[in-house]
Amino acid sequence: MSFLISLPTRRHKPVARAELGLLLGLIALLALAAFGPVLPASVHQHGFADQRALWGIPCAVDVLSNLPFAIAGVWGLWALRRLAPGVLDNTSRALAALFFAGLLCTAVGSSVYHWQPQDAGLLWDRLGMVLPFAGLLGLAAASRVSERAGWAMAGAVLLAGPMAVLWWAHTANLMPWAVVQLGGMLVVLALACLPRRDGALAVHLGAVIGLYAVAKLFEAADHAVFGATYQAVSGHSLKHLFAAGAAWPVLMALAEWHPYRASGGPKVTLFVQNGAHAVGVARSSRV
Repeated sequence: MSFLISLPTRRHKPVARAELGLLLGLIALLALAAFGPVLPASVHQHGFADQRALWGIPCAVDVLSNLPFAIAGVWGLWALRRLAPGVLDNTSRALAALFFAGLLCTAVGSSVYHWQPQDAGLLWDRLGMVLPFAGLLGLAAASRVSERAGWAMAGAVLLAGPMAVLWWAHTANLMPWAVVQLGGMLVVLALACLPRRDGALAVHLGAVIGLYAVAKLFEAADHAVFGATYQAVSGHSLKHLFAAGAAWPVLMALAEWHPYRASGGPKVTLFVQNGAHAVGVARSSRV
């Protein structure tokens, strides 16, 4: 009598087509950052339009207009804390926490920089921006591709972002940082074209991209806006407001989960099917 012993084999999850496409896109951006043309910084990069002091704060409006970043960051972390454990998947919760904590770092770094605009402050400003970029791109990938894609995207930004900033500090070449910042938004734009995964955090990526694009336009028109508004407000100050506003779609996505939390979580129903009783089956209306 013979016995056939079947040893269990580990089956690896197949790489999805969307994950492969995301990987190829990241490789293309990496190649552009490494081998693309040198992009020098503007000689006027610290010459902001609004230099007025207020309450002893130099460049006061550019400094104080970072407050919305801090408000959005605190609001988002508070909203996450209100969510009961298990209501939101761990990947989305962690990446959202990274995004909102990064907004606080952005508020601090940008305020320090605008208090006395110079290269040393700009380095910390950009390093602080890496964190919300990583959280946002991770959330986008997790909601449209897979949870592991979200972790991979956030990790890639957390690795590439500081390297790009340090490369600029040592070589004055902005190309790697431009790839992280603008290339990252192109990735979000591509992900926005994909359907959202069932049960994923419903962040309106189109709204995020739109607000960020408006922010960049105001940044480019800093002096023009300052003149057009009769020196009431500069383009760069408005850039801070719209960039902070890009957190609004993430906050609204979290707000959709709070009524579910208030209802006490998933409802337990009893039902009978084909004469067999099923007891304690959790049903949720969320997808």
